Amino acid sequence: MSISIPRSGNVTVRAAQRPVPLTNLGKPFWPALNIVKGDLLQYYTDVAAMLLPHIKDRAMVMKRYPHGAAGEFFFMKRTPSPHPEWLQTCRIEHGSGNVIDFPMINDVAALLWVVNLGCIDLNQWYARCDDIDRPDYLHFDLDPGNAPFSAVREVALIVRDGLQALEIPAHAKTSGSKGIHVYVPIVRGPLQKHVWTFAKAFAQTVARNYPELATAEYKKEKRPAGRVLVDYNQNRWGSTLASVYSVRPTASASVSAPVRWEEVETGCEIDDFRIDNMRERIASVGDMWAVMAAKTGRFNLAPLLGEEAPKRRSRRA
Repeated sequence: MSISIPRSGNVTVRAAQRPVPLTNLGKPFWPALNIVKGDLLQYYTDVAAMLLPHIKDRAMVMKRYPHGAAGEFFFMKRTPSPHPEWLQTCRIEHGSGNVIDFPMINDVAALLWVVNLGCIDLNQWYARCDDIDRPDYLHFDLDPGNAPFSAVREVALIVRDGLQALEIPAHAKTSGSKGIHVYVPIVRGPLQKHVWTFAKAFAQTVARNYPELATAEYKKEKRPAGRVLVDYNQNRWGSTLASVYSVRPTASASVSAPVRWEEVETGCEIDDFRIDNMRERIASVGDMWAVMAAKTGRFNLAPLLGEEAPKRRSRRA
């Protein structure tokens, strides 16, 4: 059942028989584009069927923009109170002993509730809540720094070719901001720290083989100018990246969009994919990211890595 969200006022909608109050729908989120908060909520409602499989059952770090895309933002991990009794949460104990109940977006009602808090993009954990130490994908965040986006595309193709040489499948999406994300769906098994170790070694190899294009130096002050950072460190425990189909707080309201490698080769740009045209692209090509949520076709990274039994550190609330 489709949900229609007005562009002004306050309203309570029903999603899967759950009432969700939506507020300040006329608040400008991108004034220059005449995009208001209600438009953002409508977008996420319209793409929910494609989006939810990729964020379901994962702790969500909320990045809230209460004054729109150009306003100040703040991160929020702990589920705010009060919250709906039906909202599922993921309880995670951190190394400090601090226990945090993160919200999870498992259905349209939860999606609307979180976005209504001013979350423009969605940032989920890499591991599902039932085993937060074992991710089911690894990835590389290609950050241009001051390099042109053409260099990001070139490095993305190098990363793809390097992974394919190891018979590892690779899939790309624009970050929606400045770079490209290269993802590998993996069989859940290796610990997060071992996935991070593999990603680090691979990124350093790319940087060593292509020093004129790429770097794996994480510290900005040591990073050579004009190089694309092959950021492996985003694979560390507790990190997040903007999810696929997330709108980003850019001037064009761009979207983190799955792309074919042929599109990377022929010169896709960040602003090719936006809140105003993403629904049409999905209608045309479907969920190009479906492989990332599928149970089959995942790469078994375990033979390349050592493993150890993790301590259980999460549960659903």
